[in-house]
Amino acid sequence: MEYPSSRLPKVGTTIFSEMSALAAQHQAINLSQGFPDFDGPEALRDRVTHYLNSGANQYAPMAGMPQLRQALAGKTAELYQYAPCPESEITVTSGATEAIFAAIASVVGPGDEVILFDPAYDSYEPAIELNGGVAIRLPLTLPDFSVDWDQLEKTVTSRTRMIILNNPHNPTGATLSEQDLQQLSALVKGTNLLLLSDEVYEHIVFDGKPHLSLISVPELRQRSFIVSSFGKTYHTTGWKIGYCIAPEPLMVEFRKVHQYLTFSTSTPMQLALADYITAEPSHYQQLPVFYQHKRDRFNQLMESSRFTFTPARGTYFQLMDYSQISDLDDLSFCRWLTEEVGVAAIPISVFCQQPLNAKLVRFCFAKNEQTLAEAAQRLCRI
Repeated sequence: MEYPSSRLPKVGTTIFSEMSALAAQHQAINLSQGFPDFDGPEALRDRVTHYLNSGANQYAPMAGMPQLRQALAGKTAELYQYAPCPESEITVTSGATEAIFAAIASVVGPGDEVILFDPAYDSYEPAIELNGGVAIRLPLTLPDFSVDWDQLEKTVTSRTRMIILNNPHNPTGATLSEQDLQQLSALVKGTNLLLLSDEVYEHIVFDGKPHLSLISVPELRQRSFIVSSFGKTYHTTGWKIGYCIAPEPLMVEFRKVHQYLTFSTSTPMQLALADYITAEPSHYQQLPVFYQHKRDRFNQLMESSRFTFTPARGTYFQLMDYSQISDLDDLSFCRWLTEEVGVAAIPISVFCQQPLNAKLVRFCFAKNEQTLAEAAQRLCRI
């Protein structure tokens, strides 16, 4: 039998799975894949147990439990001065990755161009290609990984369907500024360009700066799929629950795809999240300080190392430059680091189409104090 050719010939096992497996094999401290090594809030977990034992174990509505969509509408209004309609503009998904795929699949067709910025999270391009689109990759500008707005304007053509942004940005920790949103608004005004804004780290922005969501700007909101994640906010990445907010005409198309991907998401977990968002807004309000403490502590521990770095502006990742340590390419360096030093990291080149003119790796600092201290001790011995 002759099997069909691959629809994703360039895709193999993700770098996250590869590095986590290598870390387990060598009993290395895993600062590669982005998940906490501590649990979500006890009160939130207690609410899940409550609903599990109260009969809330059947299908949720396709768009999500009404209680959770209502809680999200209120939270969005509080944070970004816009209240999306919980009935027609919010859909709960089985993780942000599903939401990203559904958004792309709902509007991107054969030959449509989608612009994304390198380093780019690895799920974007496969979703574009599976739907017949063409990924156009623009490099962010070193050293601060900012958008080159002039280059973006030159890249937009009559075939451009969508621009994907990630703010705060994984893997670099960069964030968009007010000026960036103004530049984006000017670029898209009077066009039919659509935007996909991956904002899963919306509550992890540092140094007293607010998160600037595209939903807060009318010109951007009317053409945007805004995607976020409960896993990042509540330290529950294994629950795989996210959501998308979009204007009703876009959400109608989004739900057509979503209903045939996962249809609905865990009912007791949705109800628990709805309760916790309403009862404990202090959790997401205090998250920037919580993670800034971890960022600052990890960076303080790394000051005596031969790595160099600029503190991340958002996310729970810290880029570090290893050019004073090794001439290896970043993938080889990460393998060496895992096998010989006992700390796993992520190479940045795997997120890029063209090689970066820098030697950078990504460490996850969403870890307990003991984990960070032991990892930094090993890294400082290099």
